[in-house]
Amino acid sequence: MLLRASLALSLVLASSAALAQTSPVGLWRNVDDKTGETKAEIRITDNGGQLSGRIEKVLKKDGASTCDQCTDDRKGQPIVGLEIVRGGRKAEGKEVWEGGKILDPENGKEYRASYTPVDGGKKLEVRGYLGPFWRTQTWQRAQ
Repeated sequence: MLLRASLALSLVLASSAALAQTSPVGLWRNVDDKTGETKAEIRITDNGGQLSGRIEKVLKKDGASTCDQCTDDRKGQPIVGLEIVRGGRKAEGKEVWEGGKILDPENGKEYRASYTPVDGGKKLEVRGYLGPFWRTQTWQRAQ
């Protein structure tokens, strides 16, 4: 009986770990699509079905220390700890999270965003939209 319970628990834990790997939840290194430079580590969490993401560590050497270009409640806030991902829910029947916003702390602009895990969850395609135009970065899972 104890063996069956242990086996069942192991299966549940293994399946939840696999599920976590195919979602945007986790620690990511954002890589600039233009320069290939790794700029920061961002931790994305799930808060009641909505995504939230904060910068945990700045890796870019010459980056600003505060979000001086921001125009909302984040103006003047330190970059480390800054919430750059707000909202976004898993689309029904798809492996994409959409409907949220992402902030570029370098220019203070906020974009509509979608997040798609790829390569078995090792990478995350982050697409920011401004009207009919978009830009995609592929982030690397750090943890």
